[in-house]
Amino acid sequence: MKFTLKAALAGALALGLAAGAATGQEVTLRFQHFISPKGSVPKFFMKPWAEKVEKESGGRIKIEIYPAMQLGGKPPALYDQIRDGVIDGGWAIPAYTPGRFPEAEAFELPFMTSMSAEASSRAAWDFTQKYLGERFGDVHLIAVHVHGPGVIHKKGPGIRRVEDFQGLKLRGPSRQANKLLEALGATPVGMPVPAFPEALSKGIVDGGVIPWEIVPPLKVHELADSHTEIGGDRALYNTYFIWAMNKDAYERLPDDLKAVIDANSGVEASAWAGRAMDEGDKIGRKIVEERGNEIVVLDDETTAKIRAIGEDLTKAWIEEVTAKGLPGADMVKDARALVAKYSDQ
Repeated sequence: MKFTLKAALAGALALGLAAGAATGQEVTLRFQHFISPKGSVPKFFMKPWAEKVEKESGGRIKIEIYPAMQLGGKPPALYDQIRDGVIDGGWAIPAYTPGRFPEAEAFELPFMTSMSAEASSRAAWDFTQKYLGERFGDVHLIAVHVHGPGVIHKKGPGIRRVEDFQGLKLRGPSRQANKLLEALGATPVGMPVPAFPEALSKGIVDGGVIPWEIVPPLKVHELADSHTEIGGDRALYNTYFIWAMNKDAYERLPDDLKAVIDANSGVEASAWAGRAMDEGDKIGRKIVEERGNEIVVLDDETTAKIRAIGEDLTKAWIEEVTAKGLPGADMVKDARALVAKYSDQ
């Protein structure tokens, strides 16, 4: 009798739990990005982030991540796909649509970010809360981040002097990166990063700027002969990324599931994405070293010359956005202070 009663109670409890689970709302969210799943952000941030959200929701949220634009479209369309509900969420680069998010360019200015993507991504989140809340008001931001130091990858010998930029056709990711390449004497060719390997292999460009972390997934180390790093404690350039949800998809969630998303959003999620970039940089550089490609680190004198050119471009940017009614000087001052604050930590 005791066994029968115990079994009956256990069965009733199991039925009760099942019924409770059944009444919980189950949601499948489709997120999309534009690179290989082998990239450092998909591997070290997106996938574990999705697993953490699924676990903390008790399995009620399922997140499907589609790499390499498998759900359709081109990388520049990602922000609009998120906004319009074509996808429930995704990873977008605002710079792929020039002019729409001018405030974000503060983190893409020459020598703005530090050598730590994690620290600079914390700074980027704080900056975004102050200056980009209205601009991103039609999506639900989860994280913003930047990558590690940009590196110049090219066919032939590595760049050692400012004069070595002359006449080169170099791929750039953003308006500000392209302005810097042009000021250095190169011909900038703007394109999303997935297009870079083919452009390099076909001779459309002589090289380009990307961080170490994306080199192996794109096989750039098999196409380029040399890789030039910038010396000092600040990055040559950077790219600003967002990880965001469709606003309606977020609002449709019950409060307890919104809380799960919220707990995995913000400055710590941004730092996590930046940390993924830092991890990928270590792996990417090691792979290039093991291949035996030439790696050049610019000396202090050359770095100082490039920084002076970068400072002129920053001043020009301040004047440009100020003429549009934005507080350019304050944005640069705040961005630098935030980067210094988190980098010192």
